[in-house]
Amino acid sequence: MFISVFDVFKIGVGPSSSHTMGPMVAAGRFLELLRAAPFTADGLKASLHGSLAFTGVGHHTDRATILGLAGFTPAEFDADRAAEVMAEIETTGRINPPDLPEMVFAPKDDLKFDYGPNLPGHANGMILMATDKQGDVILQETYYSIGGGFVLTADELEHGADKDEGAPVPYPFKSAAEMLEMAAKSGKTIAEMKKANELTRRSHAEVDRGLDALWQVMDGCINRGLANEGILPGGLNVRRRAAGIYNALMAERGMNLTAPHTINDWMSTYAMAVNEENAAGGQVVTAPTNGAAGVLPATIRYWLDHVPGATRTRIPEFLLTAAAIGGLVKFNASISGAEAGCQAEVGSASAMAAAGLCAVMGGTTEQIENAAEIALEHHLGMTCDPVKGLVQVPCIERNGLGAIKAVSAASLSLRGDGKHLVPLDACIETMRQTGHDMSEKYKETSLGGLAVNIPNC
Repeated sequence: MFISVFDVFKIGVGPSSSHTMGPMVAAGRFLELLRAAPFTADGLKASLHGSLAFTGVGHHTDRATILGLAGFTPAEFDADRAAEVMAEIETTGRINPPDLPEMVFAPKDDLKFDYGPNLPGHANGMILMATDKQGDVILQETYYSIGGGFVLTADELEHGADKDEGAPVPYPFKSAAEMLEMAAKSGKTIAEMKKANELTRRSHAEVDRGLDALWQVMDGCINRGLANEGILPGGLNVRRRAAGIYNALMAERGMNLTAPHTINDWMSTYAMAVNEENAAGGQVVTAPTNGAAGVLPATIRYWLDHVPGATRTRIPEFLLTAAAIGGLVKFNASISGAEAGCQAEVGSASAMAAAGLCAVMGGTTEQIENAAEIALEHHLGMTCDPVKGLVQVPCIERNGLGAIKAVSAASLSLRGDGKHLVPLDACIETMRQTGHDMSEKYKETSLGGLAVNIPNC
């Protein structure tokens, strides 16, 4: 099994990897089909289903789909140009994708939120269509946004394309048990095995540059979030708090009266900074999703700024270790809140961050596996119930608590010898089963929990 660190961590745009980035990627894939088609289309249509419909407005799914059909991509998103293009499409009722003729597309008529039953493959489903001059559909494809920005067609999902092993890798572990066994036999760390796998696809220089770019975007996102103030968009009137908390913490530094638990506030504000930026549609890195994008960067920043002996040169080790755990969760369960609740997003992120922190603090492979298990175990059953479908409440604070749990899990594991009762594999399987059994209204539909008990105005 191989899931690249650059698939687990993707540079993209907020507020949601599955509801914003995924539909934009799907639209881009549909344009590729059109370019290869032997006919010329006159118009485009789209329908959003399941969670993409129920929380689509709050997640800007409609806007992301339209911009994707106009040729925008998450990794190279230009917000100013996107605003101009959206205005043009809404005014003219026409869309002009790159390397394709201009086509009819009136957002109010040609993009539908379907609130009926989910499509059969996944809770995040969408159908994209091309029409002729008579309005008849001449090309159609169904896409599923399966979490973390990963997108599959209906056929790919049915045939397990998300679990395609591809070319052989030297350490193809599909479970934590296999990972531990391969580490013991090879004498390599989890990060070393993960990098060896990456080197079958990229050169040393490409891997190193890519990992450095990921941290640069993560760190830049934290810094922007710590500087920006104001009200987040969407109508909930949620006030940004990270900057205010950070300034207060900086003012308190060096004071003898500061309580020891204040360190939790540092972790929380780093995470909240990221997720406030995400909620505002800023550039983030999926870790493994946008909704959970703050946990891992906050944990790294805590380690760098507050733990003696921390050094930036070990950030690649942190990221590679975390990606190995994230790959296991995605392969054996889910990282999608619409599929398994927030345990699959913040829970997975906390497990990844705990593993990465344990690694750079000298943990053994057994202790790293234990750290990931502790963090995930104590997110089991967490629902995804965003108020008004926005990635704001409870998502922003939840990332802060996910970072705190990650640090606690790493610390607990380092106090032991790696031997523990519940294997990480059992915890991941429990998360999968729990997500399967969870009521749909608690899985990113905004039909239950906080989403219905808090006024949406």
